[in-house]
Amino acid sequence: MKRFAAVALTVVAATIWTVAPALAWNCPVQLKGAEEAIKKAEAMKLSPEAKALLEEAKKLVAQAKGHHSDAKAKIDHANAMWKAKAALAQAEAVAAISSP
Repeated sequence: MKRFAAVALTVVAATIWTVAPALAWNCPVQLKGAEEAIKKAEAMKLSPEAKALLEEAKKLVAQAKGHHSDAKAKIDHANAMWKAKAALAQAEAVAAISSP
């Protein structure tokens, strides 16, 4: 029984060790997606409203980068993630209301 418990504990530890990084905060991926959407939107003909949305998206990306680089706790990464996602959504909205 002790051997089974030791093997089970080893398997659980190995699983956590390998899966945890994959489940960890992926701020850089979110930031890259937002930056790519902003670049795509910048290439379009923008209305004044779209320009304002795009500027707000850029501000959110800058804030997200700050949260990520200065992160001291999970909440900092969480803030970076939601700001990057918000920037992505705004950049996609800009592309939706703008002409190519």
